[in-house]
Amino acid sequence: MKRSIRFLVFGAVIYGVTMLAPAVAASATDGSAVYSAKCKSCHGADGSGNSTIAKMMSVTMKPLGAQTDAEVKTAVTAGVGKMKPIAGIAAADVDNVIAYVHTLKK
Repeated sequence: MKRSIRFLVFGAVIYGVTMLAPAVAASATDGSAVYSAKCKSCHGADGSGNSTIAKMMSVTMKPLGAQTDAEVKTAVTAGVGKMKPIAGIAAADVDNVIAYVHTLKK
């Protein structure tokens, strides 16, 4: 009897953890802090791009906000064009930046 109760409790805990884990959503608020620290100098406060940086690098910066999650994630983790990958950014922070970038939609 005690064994079956332990098994039931253990199963309930495992079920609860697996069901709640995907519910943890990315935070645009936390993403804003990461964006300010890692992205803002080149992409601007509103995601429209820093014209001085764009001119210096001879690039045209597309305004941020309309990109897909995958496009933002690739840009941050692997780089795109002349943009190098962002060093020292945790996976959760990438998700948070993605959530924040989506708030910049024009």
